[in-house]
Amino acid sequence: MSRLRLFVAVLPPAPAVEELRRALAPLHALPEAGGLRWTGVPGWHFTLAFLGPVDEELLPELKERLARAARRTEPFPLRLHGGGRFADRALWAGAAGSLDMLRLLAERADAAARRTGIPMDEHRRYTPHLTLARSRRAGADLRPCVEALAAFEGTAWQVDEMALVRSNLPDSGVPGERPRYEVVASWSLGH
Repeated sequence: MSRLRLFVAVLPPAPAVEELRRALAPLHALPEAGGLRWTGVPGWHFTLAFLGPVDEELLPELKERLARAARRTEPFPLRLHGGGRFADRALWAGAAGSLDMLRLLAERADAAARRTGIPMDEHRRYTPHLTLARSRRAGADLRPCVEALAAFEGTAWQVDEMALVRSNLPDSGVPGERPRYEVVASWSLGH
């Protein structure tokens, strides 16, 4: 039986991704940028629920439950906004708009996975973020990057879809190779 490494996410549309890409360009010139491993643009997403390795036989029920969660959630506005960090480990872009709806969608995705029988990490408050870079070393000072992103305000878009994404981890052994993401299924929000 094969296992798929999965997560549920909101994928920002191409114009929002391009705005963020342009906003990040000056950050690459900061002295701290050399100590970061930047995520690839195709990997930019707002994770709603990280499922980890999932037995393929659970997919039909999981898809059914996620479809139900999507139908029960109305579309909502969101935009990329500012940035933050998780200590000295990760740099991220934040979100603004209907964050309560984004959190509700995350709770529903988590509940769908649990009800399918997927063991989920302990529940903690959902922090909407799109990971931009990870530190290559402990003690990295990410504050200049966060400060450089502070004024970033992306254009709002309508979140109208939730996706189940497969993460294909690198297996070539090539340093710096990134995971490849593949949308397994997606569902429109609302009725």
